[in-house]
Amino acid sequence: MPHHPATTDPSLSLRLVAEALGTFFFLFFGFNSIAVASDLGNGAISTLGIAFAFGLGLAMAIAALGHISGGHFNPAVSLGLAVGGRFSRREVIAYWMAQLAGGFAAVLAVAAVYSGRAVDALTTAPAARISDGGAFLLEAVVTGLFVIVITTVVTDDRAPWKGVIAPLVIGLFIFTAADAVGPASGGSFNPARSLDPAIYSSNFGDVWIYLLAPLVGGSIGGAVSAVFGRVPVHEPALMRATGGVVHAPTQKPLDALE
Repeated sequence: MPHHPATTDPSLSLRLVAEALGTFFFLFFGFNSIAVASDLGNGAISTLGIAFAFGLGLAMAIAALGHISGGHFNPAVSLGLAVGGRFSRREVIAYWMAQLAGGFAAVLAVAAVYSGRAVDALTTAPAARISDGGAFLLEAVVTGLFVIVITTVVTDDRAPWKGVIAPLVIGLFIFTAADAVGPASGGSFNPARSLDPAIYSSNFGDVWIYLLAPLVGGSIGGAVSAVFGRVPVHEPALMRATGGVVHAPTQKPLDALE
């Protein structure tokens, strides 16, 4: 496939719009699947279907908008990439605000259609037999592994699978995590996914787990990825410029972008 590298990166304002829209895109499908299961019942959608909705929703959001913003759609991912030297630390807070705005819009969209019970079902909490500490550990471990996967399939030229399969692999990771770990931990792995429903419902009981654990895990994942070799160019600028396929001919030094 012919490739024509972009001569300039999208502006920060355009990238923030893409982050907000992409987070809405991703969480709207996931939240809607939970609401369908809650309101329609009768096997309208299974827990496996909910995991598919989150995973494939994320894959489609990255495919649609990842080339503009880098396709984080998760505050823990933005922080992890910054810790690993793949994203400008100066832009982390702005990305967080955009992600929270997009996630809250997804909550509002679900609330406009479904019952209050369905909206309450968006709240994340550990399973009855899982302690808060256990849920924290599971959320942190999964988010750390998630950031390691992202840094490989999006930023590491040594990986032959890096690039065009990134949306599929990243979405598949979230599907696997939601299916295998989500029933125990609550299945957030994303502070925006848990904080936005909590804000809407004013229910902050367990939200600290889903704020701190992904941020801690994402930071550790970013640090681990840096151990395996720091890429010589700034991310997600390379992903935006090349679609994750090849290096653009010229890039600013990483230190100039931090």
